[in-house]
Amino acid sequence: MFDHVVHFVEDPEKAIAFLKEKGIAAVEGGVHENRGTYNAVSYFDLSYIELLSTYDKELVKQTQHPRHSFLETVAKEQFTEGFSRVAIRTTDIEGAARHFREKGLMVNGPESFSRKRPDGSLVEWQLLYIGQLNGELELPFIIQWKEKDEERRQELTESKVIQPHPSKTVFSHVTFAVRDLEKTVRQWSEWFGLEVGEKFFDETLQAQCQSLELKGGRFVFSSPVGDGIVASVLRQRGERPFQVSLSSPVNSSSFELFGGMYEIKKAH
Repeated sequence: MFDHVVHFVEDPEKAIAFLKEKGIAAVEGGVHENRGTYNAVSYFDLSYIELLSTYDKELVKQTQHPRHSFLETVAKEQFTEGFSRVAIRTTDIEGAARHFREKGLMVNGPESFSRKRPDGSLVEWQLLYIGQLNGELELPFIIQWKEKDEERRQELTESKVIQPHPSKTVFSHVTFAVRDLEKTVRQWSEWFGLEVGEKFFDETLQAQCQSLELKGGRFVFSSPVGDGIVASVLRQRGERPFQVSLSSPVNSSSFELFGGMYEIKKAH
């Protein structure tokens, strides 16, 4: 199941205000104590955008991060704003670790984590990091929350972390820039057991695209056909997630926010 996408930003408070102008609700998430980071979150049911930032860059730099962890990615990219990583949710993280080892991937974890919410309550979860030797595109990291989905949904709704978006937006998909569309789709489909969609051409991105279906949000991979947006992303920052797409019955728009591209498509 899709869990969240990490968008590294220098100022989560400004991001919250900016998204509010677009009719998208986001709230303070909390502090990752002793890790140098804090966040804001924008939830669409249990799928969410994490607006991650640092309160102590030196602490993040000096800490030894596990291979293929998202903090390793953030530090390696020298805290450059933009979409960084995606997370997939599981209810059997130990089984996931065995599965990915059998597939020949590098596996680190699982590790336990927590953060303190603004109201003082504690959120707890486990993370598993996976990767390929010499792979340019970082793979999703795997998350298992301490609470079941129904409990989390109820608690997050009661605490107004999950709240209605004025624009009635729902989460649609994350788009990745990749060099070899067929190879990437084939590998991710096999590793994560995901159904492959039809190929299509996206004129705005000037790219050939293909999706993998997840509950809660799809992955769309795009390889450049002309010298457009995807070609530019690959040139400047390499293979990575670069755009989040939402759907709304109210309006459609596209905008850039702190190095990340967002599009809201009008639902018919």
